[in-house]
Amino acid sequence: MTKDLERDLGLPAVLAISIGAMIGSGIFILPALAIDTAGPGVVLAYLIAGVLVVPAALSKSEMATAMPEAGGTYIYIERGMGPLLGTIAGVGTWFSLAFKGALALVGGVPYLLIEFDLPVEPVAIGLAIVLILVNVLGAKQTGRLQIVIVAAMLAALGWFVAGGAPAVETAQFDGFFADGAGGLLAATGLVFVSYAGVTKVASVAEEVENPGRNIPLGILGSLLVTTILYVLIVAVMVGVAPLDELADTETPMAIAAEATLAEAGVIAVVIAAVLALVSTANAGILSSSRYPFAMSRDGLVPGLFAVVSDRFGTPTTAITLTGGVMIVLIAFVPILEIAKLASAFQILVFVLINFALIAFRRADLDDYDPAFESPLYPAVQLFGIASGLVLLTQMGREALLGAIVITVGSAGWYWLYARPRIDREGAAVETMRREAGQRVIERTEASLDRDAYDVLVALTEGTSEARERRLIRIAADVARKHDGRVTVVQFDEVPDQVPLDYASEIQSPADLEFEAQTDQLSASFDVPVRYGEIVSHDTRHAIVNFAAHDDADLLLMERQPGGLRHRFIGSPVEWILRRAPCDVVLVEDRPFDEIDTITVLADQSPYDPAKVRIADALASEMDATIDLVYAVEGASTGDFERTIADYHAELAALCTAPVTTEIVETDGSARDLIELGRSAEFLIMSRTPGLRNELRDGLADRVIESVECPALGVHAHESDRPGLLGRLVERFVF
Repeated sequence: MTKDLERDLGLPAVLAISIGAMIGSGIFILPALAIDTAGPGVVLAYLIAGVLVVPAALSKSEMATAMPEAGGTYIYIERGMGPLLGTIAGVGTWFSLAFKGALALVGGVPYLLIEFDLPVEPVAIGLAIVLILVNVLGAKQTGRLQIVIVAAMLAALGWFVAGGAPAVETAQFDGFFADGAGGLLAATGLVFVSYAGVTKVASVAEEVENPGRNIPLGILGSLLVTTILYVLIVAVMVGVAPLDELADTETPMAIAAEATLAEAGVIAVVIAAVLALVSTANAGILSSSRYPFAMSRDGLVPGLFAVVSDRFGTPTTAITLTGGVMIVLIAFVPILEIAKLASAFQILVFVLINFALIAFRRADLDDYDPAFESPLYPAVQLFGIASGLVLLTQMGREALLGAIVITVGSAGWYWLYARPRIDREGAAVETMRREAGQRVIERTEASLDRDAYDVLVALTEGTSEARERRLIRIAADVARKHDGRVTVVQFDEVPDQVPLDYASEIQSPADLEFEAQTDQLSASFDVPVRYGEIVSHDTRHAIVNFAAHDDADLLLMERQPGGLRHRFIGSPVEWILRRAPCDVVLVEDRPFDEIDTITVLADQSPYDPAKVRIADALASEMDATIDLVYAVEGASTGDFERTIADYHAELAALCTAPVTTEIVETDGSARDLIELGRSAEFLIMSRTPGLRNELRDGLADRVIESVECPALGVHAHESDRPGLLGRLVERFVF
C-alpha cells in the first residue's frame, strides 16, 4: 500500500539538507585535484562553478513549488520532457548520488587516519549502515541530525577561515591564470559536482512545510552560503600552504590547518571533515532513495519501491536499496573515478532541468502554478544549458562514456519495462507536437487558399485512352476547384540516332502547337484544357523542363513501379520527383466511377498540405466525403491521441468538403497499413523520394501497390515542406 509522506521539514532542515549535501567531498577532497589542474586559479573555478549552478537552482526552485513531490529532478524532467528522459534522469541521478555518498564516506576516513589508525573500508561501511538506519527511522530524525551536523561543521569551517585569513600570503597567488582558460574550465568542470547537492532538497519536497516559501529560500540561500564559504576556504588553503603539497595529498584542508592553526586546527578540521562527509552521505541516502520511490509511483520501476512503512513513515525498500548500493561501491569499486563519471551526468541533468522549465512555461499548462517564478526567463535557462554543455566537453572521454552507458542502460530499462505500463507524455513533447501541428495547419490553410492552380498531365508511351481520360478527370477536378487549367502533354522518346522534329525543340510552352481536340476536352471536363505532344531523346528532362517553362503548380503522372534495377540505380520517376519544380502526384490508375469517400492515410506524421488540398478538391468535385485516417502504434499515449484529435478538428474546419476522422491503432507494420488501405474507395498517401525508396519500396508505394482502388501518391515540392530540422521534429513528435 502506498501513501503520502508527512510534511515535517522546516526551513532550518531544508537549509541543513541542502548545505549538508554540498559541503563534503567538494571542499575536503577535490581541491587537491583542482589545484593540480588550475593552480591558484582554483579559487576562481569554485566561484564560476557556483555561478553556473544558479540557472538550475532557479529552475528547480520554480518547479519544486509547482510540483512539491518526492523525486525532485526526476519528477520535473519526467513531467516536462517525458517518461523516457525522466527515467534516464531518475536512474542517472540516483546512481550519481549514491556514488557521491560513497565517495564522501571513503574520502572522510583519511581525515580520521590523521588522529586514529583505522582501516578505511570497514569504517566507511559502518558509517553507511548507521546512516541507513537513521534514514529508515524517518525524515524528521534525518532533518534534526542534519541540522546538528551542519551547525557543528560550519562552526569548524568558520574558525578555519577566520584563523587562517591573517596568514594568507599574496605571493601564493602568483601565476593565477598560468594554466589559461582551458585549465580554468577543466577545474570548473571538476569541482562542479561540489554544488550538485544544492537542489537535492527538492527530492524531498513532499516532506517540506510551506514548500512555496521554504524550498526556494532553502535552495538559493544554501547556494549563496556554500559558494562564499567554498571560495573563502580555498583562498585560505591556497594562500597558506605550498601548492605542490596541497596537490599531492588526500587531506588538503588538514595541511592548510596545520600551517595556520597548529594541532588544534587540525583536530577541528578532522572533526569538520568527518561531519561534512557524513552529512553528504546522509543527505545522499535521504534524497537519492526518493528517486526509486517516485519512479515506482509512476510505474517506471516495480511498485515495491513506493511502499511507505506504516511504522516509520519512510520508503524503507528504496532507502535500503540505495544504502546497499553505497556499501557495495565502498567495498569493491574505485569510488573517485566513478564519482567523476557521475559528475558528468550531473551536469547533463542540470541541462535537462533548464530544458524542462522551458517546456513547462511554453506548454502553458492549467495545473502548472508555481509559487515562485524564475527571474529573467528564458535567458537564465539558456545560459545554464549552454554553460553546462561547455563544461561537459571538459570532463574527459571516460566521463562522457560513463554518462552514455548510464543513459543507454536507463533508456533500455524504459523500453523493456516501463513503456508498456504508462500512458502519458511530457509537456515538452506535447508542446512541440502542438506547435508542429499548428505550423502544418498554417501551411495547409495557405495551400487551400491558392488561386489559379495549374495542372500538367504528363502522358508517356503506352498510356491507353481510358487511362488518359481518368488522369485528365483527376487533373480537371483539382484544377477546377482552384480556377486553374489543365495542360496535357504526350511525351514520346526516340533513340539518340533519330532526328527530332520541331515540336521537341520548344523553348517555351508558347512554342508548342496544341492540338484541335483541346476545345473538345475543355468542354468535356468543364475546365480549360490544352493538349500537345513532345518528342525528345530524354523523357525525364523533357517533363521537368516543360513543367518549369509552363510554371505548373502540379505535375500529374501515371505511377510506373520500377523493377529491381530501378531500386538500386534510381528509377526515372525518382529522378523526376527530386527535380520537379512543383508538387507531383503519381496515380495508380484503376477504374472508378462514383466515389463516396476519399481516404487520406497518414502514418505517424502530419498530413501533408498538398495531400489535403488535392483531397479537398477531388472530394468537392466528386461530392464525396474526406476520411482522415491517422495510424498510431498501439502503445501511443492518451495525450498523443487527444492532440491528434484536436489536429483533425482543425484540418476539418479548413476543408470545404465534409470530413470524417479516425485514429487507428496499429502495430506499426506495413501489413496493418495495407489492411487500412484495402478498405478505401479512393486512397491518397504522401510519398517522399530518397535513398529509402530507391533501395527498397517505400511504405506508401507498398500500400498503393497492394490496394485495389484508385490511389494517389502525393509528393510535395520542397518549397512546401519544412526544412530538415522541421522534418526531424515532426517525425519525433508525431
